[in-house]
Amino acid sequence: MYPNPQRNETDVWFKGESSYAGEIALEADPKIIYMGTKRLLDFMLALIGLMVLSPFLLIISILIKLDDPKASVLFYQTRIGKGGKPFRMFKFRSMVSNAEEMLEELLDQNEVSGAMFKMKNDPRVTRIGKWIRKTSIDELPQLWNVIRGDMSLVGPRPALPREVELYSNLDKLRLKVSPGCTGLWQVSGRSNLSFDQMIALDLEYIERRGLWLDVKLIFRTIKIMIFPNSAY
Repeated sequence: MYPNPQRNETDVWFKGESSYAGEIALEADPKIIYMGTKRLLDFMLALIGLMVLSPFLLIISILIKLDDPKASVLFYQTRIGKGGKPFRMFKFRSMVSNAEEMLEELLDQNEVSGAMFKMKNDPRVTRIGKWIRKTSIDELPQLWNVIRGDMSLVGPRPALPREVELYSNLDKLRLKVSPGCTGLWQVSGRSNLSFDQMIALDLEYIERRGLWLDVKLIFRTIKIMIFPNSAY
């Protein structure tokens, strides 16, 4: 079991074993309040979102099934969460059922540098998939991941295990917080940005994170879903 820095600091504070205990408590309180409030808002907003959007989600499910009757509506994939913990992330299926097998043949056509694969005219994407990816509708099932606590509404993009294997020590800093359905990278250019730019934006978010920034990013994401940006 890995040590828990927050628990250690709290133990020191209560036992009075450090002359800096008061300073530690004062510095920790805002972060604890933020994280607690963020988790509460994540749960409530994700739950409300799933309930309100359920008729729309049903329509999307039907369209996906009509486009490819043999494939499942939902697609799940192992991603790496906070502290390097793997979890199962859900999305609407936007690619053919054998997309993972086809990936090996497409790696040499990767259009971004670093530990990430992006291809503008990816042949694995289905007809309905092009639209739901462009509008980020394919990400909506991740609201269930938010309810489960695997993800937050706002945070760094959840990474694939094969990507994390190639991470530098700097890249691994983005694993300090829970991954998000949206974030600075998603609203700042997304597919037009390089891997290094994504890392820089994720680290900027971690440095600046707060409730007001989270709220602004959620509203910017809603705007992009209505008026899509460069996602593909």
